[in-house]
Amino acid sequence: MTETATRLRVDVMAIHGRSPGVALRSLIIGLTAFLTVVDLFATQAILPSLTRHYNVTPAAMGFAVNASTMGMAVAGLAISVLSPHVDRRRGILASLVMLALPTMLLAIAPDLTTFALLRVAQGLCMASAFALTLAYLGEQCSATDAGGAFAAYITGNVASNLLGRLVSAAVADTLGLASTFYLFALLNLAGAALVYVTIKRVQPMDAMPATQSPLRATITQWRNPALRAAFAIGFCILFAFIGTFTFVNFVLVRAPLSLGRMDLGLVYLVFLPSVITTPPAGGISARFGTRPAIWGALAVTGIGLPLLLSSHLLAVLSGMVLVGAGTFFAQAATTGFVGQAAHENRGAATGTYLACYFLGGLVGSAVLGPLFDRFGWTACVAGVAAALAVAAWLTMRLVVTPTSAVSPASPARS
Repeated sequence: MTETATRLRVDVMAIHGRSPGVALRSLIIGLTAFLTVVDLFATQAILPSLTRHYNVTPAAMGFAVNASTMGMAVAGLAISVLSPHVDRRRGILASLVMLALPTMLLAIAPDLTTFALLRVAQGLCMASAFALTLAYLGEQCSATDAGGAFAAYITGNVASNLLGRLVSAAVADTLGLASTFYLFALLNLAGAALVYVTIKRVQPMDAMPATQSPLRATITQWRNPALRAAFAIGFCILFAFIGTFTFVNFVLVRAPLSLGRMDLGLVYLVFLPSVITTPPAGGISARFGTRPAIWGALAVTGIGLPLLLSSHLLAVLSGMVLVGAGTFFAQAATTGFVGQAAHENRGAATGTYLACYFLGGLVGSAVLGPLFDRFGWTACVAGVAAALAVAAWLTMRLVVTPTSAVSPASPARS
């Protein structure tokens, strides 16, 4: 993600051409992303256990677990305004260190309200680190490297979805629910240590003299049709993802599938293909254009939805593979578009995108949870399909204009 120690002689902040040490840089970017957001979805693998522990409905527990997206949306908006004044390295470090505290306290949360509030606090810290890292990459990577850097970061996100769920299920099954949260607090601190040794302090580009205030720059970005559409697409992507991977857990543990807790964790090997398919998102977008790349990803996701309704485990797992691969690829392509289309105040653009993205997750949980409780899994999947259809329609607006393009190499070609 950045610069490693001088002895490694890797300069990831080259402004012209492709930086050397791409593989090492991508590994560091991905690992940092993994340790930043590993808490976000790891609890989904233990949702049925948490539901029994707090003696609540699936919708109530699903909303509490996904309350982290509320904090992430708020933090995204705050970063969009404060980004020009925040030192990237210090901001990321502070966010990851503070993240460990609510993660640890989740182990002793006495009731669902406390659990939900701690998840909101987690979201505030995760999104701050997430947004500042993406802003750093957008500012310090060349146009040639930017797509790959963003894809590497999203790949780390994918890996956190896979390994986080596996680890949480395994630890909860062997050592109990509390031990799961203590372990993830240690992972948060490991992320802070990685950032400390790999990120060099640099002045945020947006902190340099600018013609617009952050608030005015944010308003200007909202007036850009392409960026506005990208923000809305991010909303729809996490709406669909949350709707699928929150409530499918309850389908998997019920008859006729009837999976146990450890089996439920192993199910999330379905994210393994996404670890392979997400990294090329930047290159594919650069070659074929952002719109075709996102349309293709959404089509793959749509193909997977009917399979989720099957009573056969293999079909459901196949549907989960397609939904995971499609949504992660679409997210990587859209994130890359925002990072390059916002030619001024990229920190604000990144923060706004993340606010919309995580707000989509919160709304997805709030809307699809009651649908699941009252009308069942089929209604929930129909809601996911509607969100994907809206995202596909919005993708038509991702057209580069002279005011939104940063370079001829921008991957967001029309």
